Amino acid sequence: MSSFRPVRAAWLTLLLVILLTGRLWAQGFPLSVEAPASLGTVAERIRQLDRGRLADALARAGLPPPVDARITLVPEGDRRALAAPAWVAAQAFGSREVLIFPARIGSYPHSSLETVVWHEVVHLALSARAGDRPLPRWFHEGVAMSVESGWGFDSQLRLLFAAAGDPSLADLNRLFASDIQPDNAAAYLLAAALVSDVRRTHGPEVPGEVAARVAAGMPFRQAFAAVTGEVPETSADRAWASYRRWASWLPVLTGGGFLWLVILLLAGIAFFASLRRRARQRRRWEEEERREESEASARRTHLADPEALAADRDDRDEPKR
Repeated sequence: MSSFRPVRAAWLTLLLVILLTGRLWAQGFPLSVEAPASLGTVAERIRQLDRGRLADALARAGLPPPVDARITLVPEGDRRALAAPAWVAAQAFGSREVLIFPARIGSYPHSSLETVVWHEVVHLALSARAGDRPLPRWFHEGVAMSVESGWGFDSQLRLLFAAAGDPSLADLNRLFASDIQPDNAAAYLLAAALVSDVRRTHGPEVPGEVAARVAAGMPFRQAFAAVTGEVPETSADRAWASYRRWASWLPVLTGGGFLWLVILLLAGIAFFASLRRRARQRRRWEEEERREESEASARRTHLADPEALAADRDDRDEPKR
């Protein structure tokens, strides 16, 4: 009996640890928000976001949540906002600091406050997992977009146009370095497609595994190959191949000849629809004519019958009661 008590106590302790860990995990991770009074409402919205859901998404990517995420909201007149390109809605620094420019949220890929916050927190988690060692920009942005669930049908449709130029991984780095907003948007799309395909092909936890090897001192290219069994260029070619096939049709679908074909097709549909309406109208007219002829024929037959005429006169002469 005495030997049973320590065992039961050990199990109870383990259960308590599991429950406490689960509760902390459900609450997400510590997140502090600093903001001027003019952005107090936005700051409160960020504090109320469901951090537990993001922590789960990070875990699926092999990334622990950041231990000390600090978000600062910056108004447009601030020198930090003026120093950033006009289309940049947020910036992450290392594994702790995030600047968010709320007035810029709303254009692709920064469609909502929640997606911007999640996107930047993923950057913090990835940097922490890599021990603050450098990672390629395309890997950082692709992981962030794949984790924060900003990769939907509209993004895939945009990617058709981004893939029309048959880009390479070197082009992706150039697009990220561009000062032109459409180039940056295309870079986000291509990076998201690449990392999403890598996670589907080799497992959702690949980002964390690659970052952990980088933290241990392995160069990124070698770490990527060790986890996936292929170099990044091979992954990019596979990820973008289907979009390249679809994109090859874009010149045909948007060319003048195709537009004239569409116009002729629509005109033909309208013509045949008009013929059908006319045919239905003619059938109605013919039915009405047949009905009128039948009624006229019945009246003529009635007038030609002497007995019917006599019966009609008798009916008229009969007194009404």
